[in-house]
Amino acid sequence: MQDDIMSTPKLLKAGEIEKKASELEYWEVFENHHLVGIFDFTDLASSMNFAVKVGKIAEKMQHDPEMSIGAGKVELTLFTHDVGGLTDLDFDFAVKVEDLI
Repeated sequence: MQDDIMSTPKLLKAGEIEKKASELEYWEVFENHHLVGIFDFTDLASSMNFAVKVGKIAEKMQHDPEMSIGAGKVELTLFTHDVGGLTDLDFDFAVKVEDLI
């Protein structure tokens, strides 16, 4: 019998967070709780185009990043709300976003 219930991601420990964060280029860890990435663009249209692509990744991964979009800048904040901190899901999402750059 197949289990259709997705398991809740496991909260990462500080050492795991540090190791995974060292592999990212555009993200900074805050309080071992969330990742913040700031992405600069030349204009609002480029920012919006990037934000749409991030949204598609979010939908596919069933993730809910916090996003701020401005003229020439997109800021993303990632953490897994269900567990109140960083999980593998957040780092997997961050890598997929970096692949867009």
